[in-house]
Amino acid sequence: MVTRQQRLWTVLWLNVALLGLLVLVGVRAGSLGLLAAAGDYIADIGAIALALFAIWLKSSHAADGRYTRAPVYAALVNVVLLLVVVVAVLIEALHRLMTKSFEMQPTPVIWTAVIAAVFMTLGAFILGGDMDAADDTSADRLNMRAVLLDTIADAVSAGAVAMCGIIMLITGGFGWLDPVVAAVIALVVGFHAIELARDVARTIKNAGD
Repeated sequence: MVTRQQRLWTVLWLNVALLGLLVLVGVRAGSLGLLAAAGDYIADIGAIALALFAIWLKSSHAADGRYTRAPVYAALVNVVLLLVVVVAVLIEALHRLMTKSFEMQPTPVIWTAVIAAVFMTLGAFILGGDMDAADDTSADRLNMRAVLLDTIADAVSAGAVAMCGIIMLITGGFGWLDPVVAAVIALVVGFHAIELARDVARTIKNAGD
C-alpha cells in the first residue's frame, strides 16, 4: 500500500523536475504564462515540503497535543506563498500589457506546457488516491486538500498556457494572450488561496473552541 508520505514525495519530485524546465523555457521563449506556472510550482514545492515536515512532526510528538496542529500551519504558509506569487505575476502581466511587450516563441512553450499538464495530472491522480487515516484530524485533511488543489490547478494552468501557444502559433498574432492567460492563472490561484485561507481560519477557530 502506498503511504501518504510516499505520495507526497512523488509529487514533490515531479514539481522539482518540472520547475527547472518551466523557468528555462519561460525565460528563453519569453512566456509569462510559463513563468507564472513556475512560480506556482515553487509555492507547491514549499507547501509539500512543509506538509511532509508537519506529518513527521506530528508523528514524532504524538503525545503532545500542540503538534497536532502542525498541518494546518503548513497550509497557512502555503496560502502566503501563493498570494506572493499571485501579486508578482499580476504586476508583470499588467506591465507587459501596458508596454505591449508580447514577444514569445510559441513552439517550445506548447511542448513544455503539455509536458507539465500531463505530469501534474498524474500527480493529481497520485494524491487523489490517498485515503484518510484513522487518526487524521481536520487539519490533516485540510492540508492534503490544499496540496491536491494546487496540483490540479497546476495541470489546468499548464493546459491553458499550451492552448495560448497553439493559438499564437496558428495565427501568428494574439501575443497579448500570454500575459492575459498568466493573469487569469494568477487570479484562479488567488481565489483558491483565499478559499483555503478561510478553511484554515475556520479550522484554527474550531480547534480553539
